[in-house]
Amino acid sequence: MSKHFFIGIDGGATRCLARIRDMDGNLLGEGEGGPSNIHSDFPLARESIRGATKSALAAAGLDEPSLRLAHAGLGLAGASLKSASDRLLSELTTFASIELETDAYVAWLGAHQGGDGGIAIVGTGSCGLAIVNGQRISVAGWGPDVSDEAGGQRMGREALRRTLWAYDGRAEKSGLTEALLTRFNWDPTRIVSFAASASSADYARFAPLIFKYASARDALAISLVSEAAEATVNIIDRLLAAGAPAISLIGGLAEPLQSWLPSRLSGFITPPQTDPVDGAIMMARRGFFKLDSVTARAS
Repeated sequence: MSKHFFIGIDGGATRCLARIRDMDGNLLGEGEGGPSNIHSDFPLARESIRGATKSALAAAGLDEPSLRLAHAGLGLAGASLKSASDRLLSELTTFASIELETDAYVAWLGAHQGGDGGIAIVGTGSCGLAIVNGQRISVAGWGPDVSDEAGGQRMGREALRRTLWAYDGRAEKSGLTEALLTRFNWDPTRIVSFAASASSADYARFAPLIFKYASARDALAISLVSEAAEATVNIIDRLLAAGAPAISLIGGLAEPLQSWLPSRLSGFITPPQTDPVDGAIMMARRGFFKLDSVTARAS
């Protein structure tokens, strides 16, 4: 291949997605890698980015030397930390050009095509971002230790914590606690061992089970989902107060959580126009053409 092309990469705490489009916007290939938070685990994130890129190249019928013609847009968790971003840029030298931003930014760009609006990401972690009249408003997203209250990581971790309470007799048992104890062979020390090395993605894998039991009116599951919904509402309300005319929900928990949000927000929540990966490609296009309009085409 002798023509320039664009590659968009959206990387979060659970997985990394890559997509290649030509100058006319035609899809050439897609690929997937592992967790890619460049702050929490830089070496793993770097390899996930490389793996997703190689997979997308293979799907497009391209080889790695073709990357000298690739203009990349990277939206990555942890990119708000300058030290991590600078390190990544110094190591990713195979692309023709790179535009690097947070995963929240490319999600916003894809959702609103560069127009005023906000996004609430509810996946493994959670955060919010709005851009109104050129001003960026960021909410939450400070990581699993002190933030991410609406994310699957928190839900899974709290489910295990409260399952141990039930095992001890400090809280009521429920269908969810029974299901979780069964997964660990009714041995609480196995939960402790799991927690000692569990990643955010490991905890988040319990989220579908929690939603399943919440739908069955399990008291603990309802409590956990309600807490996540309340945290999501707090993010949305902050962005609306900042002037965002509409909010798009992004991430693996967006669909199941939406039905738990209050009806007063229904008029403000709009589906994203495109996904974060295409948002990353738009960012790469803007950088390549040095234009403000994301709709400009190559001449």
